Amino acid sequence: MFFLWPGYLWFLLLLALMPAAYLWLLRRRNKAALRYSSLGVVQAAVAGRQWRRHLPPALLLLAFAGLLLAAARPVARVPLPWARTTVMLAIDVSLSMRVSDVKPTRLVAAQDAAKRFLQEVPKTIEVGLVTFAGSSQVAQRATLDRDALVTAIDGFQMQMGTAVGNAIVLCLAELFPDQGIELADMNAGSNGNPRARSLDDKARPPRPPFTPVAPGSYNSAAIILLSDGRRTTGVDTLAAAKMAADRGVRVHVVGLGTVEGDVSAPDGMAIYMKLDEPTLREVARMTGGDYHHAGTAEALRSVYENLGSRVQVLTRETEISAVFALASALLAMAAAALSMLWFGRIA
Repeated sequence: MFFLWPGYLWFLLLLALMPAAYLWLLRRRNKAALRYSSLGVVQAAVAGRQWRRHLPPALLLLAFAGLLLAAARPVARVPLPWARTTVMLAIDVSLSMRVSDVKPTRLVAAQDAAKRFLQEVPKTIEVGLVTFAGSSQVAQRATLDRDALVTAIDGFQMQMGTAVGNAIVLCLAELFPDQGIELADMNAGSNGNPRARSLDDKARPPRPPFTPVAPGSYNSAAIILLSDGRRTTGVDTLAAAKMAADRGVRVHVVGLGTVEGDVSAPDGMAIYMKLDEPTLREVARMTGGDYHHAGTAEALRSVYENLGSRVQVLTRETEISAVFALASALLAMAAAALSMLWFGRIA
């Protein structure tokens, strides 16, 4: 615990003088009691009740101390329960998505399925969107704003190439921003060449320690991957799936298009690549997800229906001045109530 305004703590030294002042007042009262004809009678009258005289002042002293601590604005790391579920949609936007074996086209079918999914997924679940072809990008960070997601889905721009592994890694980077997952570094490693660094680049802090968990054990997030081809560039698909499995994140895969292949684009260019169904099935198996060979909203429904929202407990730095202030108020009221009950006055 630390204090935002620690200067107020110096007043605690003045508060330490209050017990001495209290003892001085008690001695003055004892001298006044000598005027009675028999001191023994007075002592007998208050025998067994001395603690009542001191309890209200002690409670009031604790109340003053609590108020000073509250004024110093204490901050502590407090475990806070919160519920949050996030689904990352990773959608293939490679040029082969123009093929019409899935009516009207693979891309339109994927867009319609994603929109229907957004209509039926619970409003408390955050959804993010990643698009991938030769490269991957976050089209929309995880949000509850369904309109923003629909706008991002309608704005798809097709590109060449298929980097399935990149899409999974980018989704993990969005889900776990504190783990220092860098797609650029992984792409450099997959090419066998170290990543070039500018002299102006700042030194990165070391990555936090990471302990793998059981596949599919992280129920607060999932990835839904829609693809129609095999990886042609970027991070190895199964290596990316291993990263997801180590973090307990399920990857539910939807394979679009004809498994057998041999389909050409409308303009006559053979841009279709055979659906790598064995690899996509393995991604789902490794991570504890499901594989669907479809491009409809019905295939997606089974994903979010089984996605639970579990309560997480996070430790966050939180100002707890209100706790000290409330405790001080209760102590002061208790001191006043006891004083009135026992002595008929607040003193």
